[in-house]
Amino acid sequence: MDNISGKVIVITGASSGLGEAAARLLSAEGATVVLGARRLERIQALADELITKGGRAMARATDVTQRTQVSALVDAAVQNFGRIDVLINNAGLMPQSPLDRIKVDDWDQMIDVNIKGVLYGIAAALPHMQRQKAGHIINVSSVAGHKVGPGGAVYSATKHAVRALSEGLRQEVKAWNIRSTIISPGAVATELPGSATEADVAQRLKDFYDAYAIPADSFARTVAFAISQPDDVDINEILFRPTRQEY
Repeated sequence: MDNISGKVIVITGASSGLGEAAARLLSAEGATVVLGARRLERIQALADELITKGGRAMARATDVTQRTQVSALVDAAVQNFGRIDVLINNAGLMPQSPLDRIKVDDWDQMIDVNIKGVLYGIAAALPHMQRQKAGHIINVSSVAGHKVGPGGAVYSATKHAVRALSEGLRQEVKAWNIRSTIISPGAVATELPGSATEADVAQRLKDFYDAYAIPADSFARTVAFAISQPDDVDINEILFRPTRQEY
């Protein structure tokens, strides 16, 4: 964990689940964490808690579908702490449904958050990292970015897109000594299943997560593993699941 202490780490979707767990662990390891999410009261309370424990943290209301807000989050990290070492593009939604239900608003929302939100994060962080000639961008995909299941076509499409963007990013940023990592979790206990808008799909997801999900700190430890490697080691992709999960 020696390569975590002192780093300035920006996390989107930090108000719960994966983002919150990552913020807690990385702060405990000595990182400065800059928290972004729409629910300002949640991330402010988390930042205050981490500061009380001796950490450095700040919170800023951020809707990742708004490019100006993502830029403001990253710029605030640089203005307050001098640099950005790691960006964790974690914000995501999963309102799954069969295609024949024509849930176009849900499709648009997943594209806006899961794809555009990642692109806006890259656009905000990359110029700073290029100037520093160092940095690390971590994009959160999913097991659904590797496999497609009934009812999950659009969600899987967005998570496949995250992997494609991340691989392109990896190839393009070598000249600036920038690292990139794709993390693809399986069933991890978060609020993500609650974003389903169809009652039967929501119940199916709840039953699946109740049966298989592992704690969110499993994701946090995976993030810490990728960040903590020596600067000449670039962990490009991690796929992990609960041991009992088949999908």
